[in-house]
Amino acid sequence: IMLHSTSALSLLLIAVTSNLAMAIKKEKQAPQTLARGWGDEITWVQTYEEGLYQAKKSNKPLMVIHHLEDCQYCQALKKAFAENEEIQEMAQNNFVMLNLMHETTDKNLSPDGQYVPRIMFIDPSLTVRADITGRYSNRLYAYEPQDIPFLIENMKKALRLIQTEL
Repeated sequence: IMLHSTSALSLLLIAVTSNLAMAIKKEKQAPQTLARGWGDEITWVQTYEEGLYQAKKSNKPLMVIHHLEDCQYCQALKKAFAENEEIQEMAQNNFVMLNLMHETTDKNLSPDGQYVPRIMFIDPSLTVRADITGRYSNRLYAYEPQDIPFLIENMKKALRLIQTEL
Protein backbone atom coordinates (compact mmCIF):
# COMPACT_ATOMS: atom_id res chain seq x y z
CA ILE A 1 0.00 0.00 0.00
CA MET A 2 2.80 2.40 0.84
CA LEU A 3 4.37 1.91 -2.60
CA HIS A 4 1.06 2.63 -4.27
CA SER A 5 0.57 5.96 -2.47
CA THR A 6 4.15 7.04 -3.22
CA SER A 7 3.68 6.49 -6.93
CA ALA A 8 0.33 8.28 -6.81
CA LEU A 9 1.98 11.16 -4.97
CA SER A 10 4.83 11.42 -7.48
CA LEU A 11 2.31 11.36 -10.33
CA LEU A 12 0.41 14.17 -8.65
CA LEU A 13 3.66 16.08 -8.24
CA ILE A 14 4.50 15.65 -11.92
CA ALA A 15 1.04 16.84 -12.92
CA VAL A 16 1.27 19.91 -10.68
CA THR A 17 4.77 20.88 -11.85
CA SER A 18 3.95 20.48 -15.54
CA ASN A 19 0.84 22.60 -15.08
CA LEU A 20 2.93 25.17 -13.26
CA ALA A 21 5.53 25.13 -16.02
CA MET A 22 2.79 25.67 -18.60
CA ALA A 23 1.33 28.52 -16.57
CA ILE A 24 4.76 30.15 -16.29
CA LYS A 25 5.40 29.70 -20.01
CA LYS A 26 2.03 31.29 -20.80
CA GLU A 27 2.75 34.14 -18.40
CA LYS A 28 6.06 34.96 -20.04
CA GLN A 29 4.61 35.24 -23.51
CA ALA A 30 1.92 37.74 -22.51
CA PRO A 31 -0.37 36.92 -25.43
CA GLN A 32 -1.75 39.93 -27.15
CA THR A 33 -5.41 40.15 -26.27
CA LEU A 34 -6.37 41.62 -29.63
CA ALA A 35 -4.85 38.63 -31.47
CA ARG A 36 -7.49 36.25 -30.07
CA GLY A 37 -5.46 33.34 -31.39
CA TRP A 38 -5.06 34.59 -34.97
CA GLY A 39 -1.35 35.42 -34.52
CA ASP A 40 0.50 36.92 -31.57
CA GLU A 41 3.28 38.37 -33.70
CA ILE A 42 0.81 40.45 -35.69
CA THR A 43 -0.02 43.99 -34.62
CA TRP A 44 -3.82 44.11 -34.45
CA VAL A 45 -5.92 47.25 -34.44
CA GLN A 46 -8.76 47.45 -31.95
CA THR A 47 -11.60 48.90 -34.03
CA TYR A 48 -12.73 49.17 -37.62
CA GLU A 49 -12.32 52.95 -37.43
CA GLU A 50 -8.75 52.61 -36.21
CA GLY A 51 -8.14 50.09 -39.01
CA LEU A 52 -9.37 52.53 -41.66
CA TYR A 53 -7.22 55.30 -40.22
CA GLN A 54 -4.11 53.08 -40.14
CA ALA A 55 -4.74 51.78 -43.67
CA LYS A 56 -4.94 55.31 -45.04
CA LYS A 57 -1.95 56.49 -43.02
CA SER A 58 0.32 53.52 -43.80
CA ASN A 59 -0.93 52.94 -47.36
CA LYS A 60 -1.52 49.26 -46.53
CA PRO A 61 -4.72 47.34 -47.11
CA LEU A 62 -6.89 46.54 -44.10
CA MET A 63 -7.80 42.88 -43.64
CA VAL A 64 -10.94 42.33 -41.56
CA ILE A 65 -11.66 38.89 -40.13
CA HIS A 66 -15.18 38.43 -38.77
CA HIS A 67 -15.41 35.48 -36.39
CA LEU A 68 -17.10 34.20 -33.25
CA GLU A 69 -15.54 32.38 -30.33
CA ASP A 70 -18.02 29.49 -30.30
CA CYS A 71 -18.00 28.89 -34.07
CA GLN A 72 -16.20 25.66 -34.99
CA TYR A 73 -15.52 26.87 -38.56
CA CYS A 74 -13.92 30.03 -37.16
CA GLN A 75 -11.80 27.98 -34.78
CA ALA A 76 -10.62 25.70 -37.58
CA LEU A 77 -9.78 28.63 -39.85
CA LYS A 78 -8.05 30.47 -37.00
CA LYS A 79 -5.80 27.48 -36.34
CA ALA A 80 -4.82 27.15 -40.02
CA PHE A 81 -4.32 30.93 -40.27
CA ALA A 82 -2.14 31.11 -37.14
CA GLU A 83 -0.01 28.13 -38.21
CA ASN A 84 0.71 29.41 -41.72
CA GLU A 85 4.04 31.24 -41.79
CA GLU A 86 3.45 33.00 -45.09
CA ILE A 87 0.11 34.41 -43.92
CA GLN A 88 1.55 35.46 -40.56
CA GLU A 89 4.49 37.17 -42.23
CA MET A 90 2.33 39.04 -44.78
CA ALA A 91 -0.22 40.00 -42.13
CA GLN A 92 2.55 41.31 -39.92
CA ASN A 93 4.37 43.34 -42.58
CA ASN A 94 1.98 44.30 -45.36
CA PHE A 95 -1.48 44.65 -43.84
CA VAL A 96 -3.38 46.52 -41.19
CA MET A 97 -5.06 43.67 -39.33
CA LEU A 98 -8.38 43.53 -37.49
CA ASN A 99 -10.34 40.58 -36.17
CA LEU A 100 -13.85 41.34 -35.03
CA MET A 101 -16.27 39.34 -32.94
CA HIS A 102 -19.15 41.72 -33.60
CA GLU A 103 -20.62 43.40 -36.66
CA THR A 104 -19.64 46.93 -37.60
CA THR A 105 -22.14 49.56 -38.67
CA ASP A 106 -20.51 49.56 -42.12
CA LYS A 107 -22.95 47.65 -44.33
CA ASN A 108 -20.22 47.36 -46.98
CA LEU A 109 -18.60 44.74 -44.75
CA SER A 110 -21.61 42.43 -45.03
CA PRO A 111 -22.57 42.69 -48.71
CA ASP A 112 -23.88 39.14 -48.78
CA GLY A 113 -24.81 38.58 -45.15
CA GLN A 114 -23.36 38.47 -41.67
CA TYR A 115 -21.95 34.93 -41.61
CA VAL A 116 -18.69 33.91 -39.95
CA PRO A 117 -15.92 33.40 -40.59
CA ARG A 118 -15.57 35.94 -43.35
CA ILE A 119 -12.54 37.89 -44.46
CA MET A 120 -12.67 41.14 -46.36
CA PHE A 121 -10.09 43.58 -47.64
CA ILE A 122 -10.32 47.36 -47.62
CA ASP A 123 -7.71 49.28 -49.56
CA PRO A 124 -6.00 52.49 -48.36
CA SER A 125 -8.44 54.60 -50.37
CA LEU A 126 -10.99 53.08 -47.94
CA THR A 127 -12.76 51.07 -50.64
CA VAL A 128 -14.14 47.72 -49.52
CA ARG A 129 -12.83 45.23 -52.10
CA ALA A 130 -15.96 43.36 -53.10
CA ASP A 131 -13.86 41.92 -55.94
CA ILE A 132 -11.60 39.89 -53.65
CA THR A 133 -13.71 36.89 -52.79
CA GLY A 134 -13.30 33.33 -51.59
CA ARG A 135 -14.33 30.17 -53.42
CA TYR A 136 -17.97 29.89 -52.38
CA SER A 137 -20.71 31.57 -54.37
CA ASN A 138 -23.20 31.33 -51.48
CA ARG A 139 -20.77 32.94 -48.98
CA LEU A 140 -18.46 35.14 -51.02
CA TYR A 141 -16.01 36.04 -48.24
CA ALA A 142 -15.89 32.69 -46.45
CA TYR A 143 -12.70 30.66 -46.20
CA GLU A 144 -12.17 27.19 -44.83
CA PRO A 145 -8.88 25.77 -43.49
CA GLN A 146 -8.16 24.07 -46.82
CA ASP A 147 -8.58 27.46 -48.58
CA ILE A 148 -5.44 28.91 -46.97
CA PRO A 149 -3.50 28.89 -50.31
CA PHE A 150 -6.44 30.72 -51.87
CA LEU A 151 -6.44 33.25 -49.02
CA ILE A 152 -2.71 33.81 -49.58
CA GLU A 153 -3.41 34.52 -53.26
CA ASN A 154 -6.14 37.00 -52.24
CA MET A 155 -3.77 38.75 -49.83
CA LYS A 156 -1.26 39.11 -52.67
CA LYS A 157 -4.05 40.34 -54.95
CA ALA A 158 -5.03 42.97 -52.36
CA LEU A 159 -1.41 44.15 -52.28
CA ARG A 160 -1.13 44.18 -56.09
CA LEU A 161 -4.33 46.17 -56.47
CA ILE A 162 -3.03 49.05 -54.36
CA GLN A 163 0.16 49.24 -56.40
CA THR A 164 -1.75 49.37 -59.67
CA GLU A 165 -4.64 51.57 -58.60
CA LEU A 166 -3.26 54.23 -56.31
